[in-house]
Amino acid sequence: MNRRYFNASALGLLLFGSFVAQAKAQVTLLVVGDSLSAEYGLKRGSGWVALLDKRLRDEDKAITVVNASISGDTTSGGLSRLPALLKQHQPKLVLIELGGNDALRGLPLKTSQDNLEAMVKAAQGQGAKVLLLGMQVPPNYGPQYAAEFRSIYAEVAKRHKASLVPFFLKGVADTDNADAMFQSDRIHPVEAAHPIMLGNVWPALSKLLP
Repeated sequence: MNRRYFNASALGLLLFGSFVAQAKAQVTLLVVGDSLSAEYGLKRGSGWVALLDKRLRDEDKAITVVNASISGDTTSGGLSRLPALLKQHQPKLVLIELGGNDALRGLPLKTSQDNLEAMVKAAQGQGAKVLLLGMQVPPNYGPQYAAEFRSIYAEVAKRHKASLVPFFLKGVADTDNADAMFQSDRIHPVEAAHPIMLGNVWPALSKLLP
């Protein structure tokens, strides 16, 4: 074999491989959520978003995870922050985990739905795939309100062809030992619940990964 040809070919492959790796590394996954995604009451690196980042790295996925979640945030707050986040990070994947605080504050369901729709449209308008993380409210809110709140996520996802996790806290808030899954405030999941939360997200998210 001609040594010069071999070296040139090897160099070309290395350069091509480097180019591909750099191109793949540009993929960003943006999480816009509230305290459930912001590690409220947990040690850093133990929340489901951090676990997601670790799983992606373990599976050698060239994806940068940006967690833009803020404790106490509402759909209105997320909507106001999203344009700047999209411009700054240029994400290809956007996970929206908002709405729980809307319910806690008694905000109109129509407002929450409109805000979620606007967020989905904005992200899709920038070329990103969107995954909505659906929430539910406790039974004490009443069956009608609970059903209407739950339906918001399904309606938004269907209307805009976004992906959906029907209930982000499945296996956490709806179990017989639910009290053990939450911190003393009975709102924020304990560390042991976060792998379950990631498990709820992963099947839908994995279908969107490049």
